Amino acid sequence: MNRAAGILLSVTSLPGRYGIGCFSKSAYDFVDWLKEAGQTYWQILPLGPTSYGDSPYQSFSTFAGNPYFISLEELVEEGVLTEKECKKADFGQKADDIDYEKIYKGRYPLLRKAYERSRISENPDYQRFVEENRWWLSDYALFMAVKDRFEGKPWTEWAQDIRLRWSNAMDYYREELYFDIEFHQYLQYKFFSQWRRLKAYANEKGIQIIGDIPVYVAMDSADVWAHPELFQLDENNVPAAVAGCPPDGFSAVGQLWGNPLYRWEYHKSTGYDWWMSRMWYCFQMYDVVRIDHFRGFDEYYSIPYGAENAVDGHWEKGPGIDLFRCMEQRLGQHQVIAEDLGYVTDSVRELVLKSGFPGMKVLEFAFDSRDSGSANDYLPHNYTENSVAYTGTHDNETITGWFKSITKEECKIAREYLCDQHTPVKELYKSFIALVMRSSSRMCIIPMQDYMGLDNRCRMNRPSTLGTNWKWRLLEEDLTQELKEEILAVTKRYGRMNWES
Repeated sequence: MNRAAGILLSVTSLPGRYGIGCFSKSAYDFVDWLKEAGQTYWQILPLGPTSYGDSPYQSFSTFAGNPYFISLEELVEEGVLTEKECKKADFGQKADDIDYEKIYKGRYPLLRKAYERSRISENPDYQRFVEENRWWLSDYALFMAVKDRFEGKPWTEWAQDIRLRWSNAMDYYREELYFDIEFHQYLQYKFFSQWRRLKAYANEKGIQIIGDIPVYVAMDSADVWAHPELFQLDENNVPAAVAGCPPDGFSAVGQLWGNPLYRWEYHKSTGYDWWMSRMWYCFQMYDVVRIDHFRGFDEYYSIPYGAENAVDGHWEKGPGIDLFRCMEQRLGQHQVIAEDLGYVTDSVRELVLKSGFPGMKVLEFAFDSRDSGSANDYLPHNYTENSVAYTGTHDNETITGWFKSITKEECKIAREYLCDQHTPVKELYKSFIALVMRSSSRMCIIPMQDYMGLDNRCRMNRPSTLGTNWKWRLLEEDLTQELKEEILAVTKRYGRMNWES
């Protein structure tokens, strides 16, 4: 693999009409812009349908796509919606900020109109899509239809018969909610049709898509409802324990994520069938797959269900290299990025090394005065070739916001490492980008906010908080010729240029 570079930008952050980034013309324009800026990769966030809190890492399904990404403009071109109907809907007033409540209330009625006008049941491509994806789509569409019937409540609060999937209840709801189920199947058909066209266009331009998958699935998901045997649940489908991470220097009580934990012995007994299906599906969706919280395959943190925080959790052994050897045997070799951040033990390092997957190096972790030993791993002169270098990720501060927030001692250490005592703070982001771009890492991914020198007002996510995350968007005027030329120049300078047509 040659040295290469890319940009991290959520699909939601694309510019365009109707309140949220989607698979519209703006997405194709961004692909062109990436190509002209010399980039090879576009790293995105998970594409699944989001639940409470709007996090792409808490999805109603590990296989389904988010209907928010369906281009309304394309539906207008098809004749199933009118431009007047789209303009009339209230998607929020700020072009650079997503109002998820208004998106939810505005988009779904429009999508329902499009479905009702589509005569989709007569479409042979739709019929083929449903048949080919029945293995996950049938459960997901029923799950969403029943969730709507129960006013959006988590499946754990549904009536017992459908919560536990009794056969008579399954038959009843499939018949009672036939058109609601077909509506959700229609949404998935439109999502995947549009996504595949966009990905094909990107690949034609020499741009590869880096997808992102969470290691865990949400408790309130079709995955857990349909396959409770895969997870550590009791006979009433109540979790025995849930996921999180232990107390550390950043949080005295740790983090309580609440995701159900896998029953790894069961997965192993099936030859990891569910995981093989999941990864096969991801390899169809993306060119490269980044697996979030990779250390969970080595050891995972188990917190008693009902605990108020993560203090009383403990570590359990995960499947280790066995899972990935099985994946290579059954699926062949594919490009994977291991998100090996956080508390990394020797056994985690060994797992990443055995897998052969590149790990991640985040510059913002390099100058932490509280943890000089670990920070050393993130100093760019220590990056190995088989790694992916970042200034920061979607969970971090922007590089400009980070430098303004660290201690004076850490600022001093960073400037000494840069050999730069004079560049004004507002321009220093360029020096940090150059630092990771000239590292030995074969792949270098820079968040768009960092290329733009934006502060923490444009941060994508603040972990363990609700209400202000996942909202930032580009404006069309932000993608300037000057910015493109700056990115092209630094990409060329450090030998990461995409020369493909």
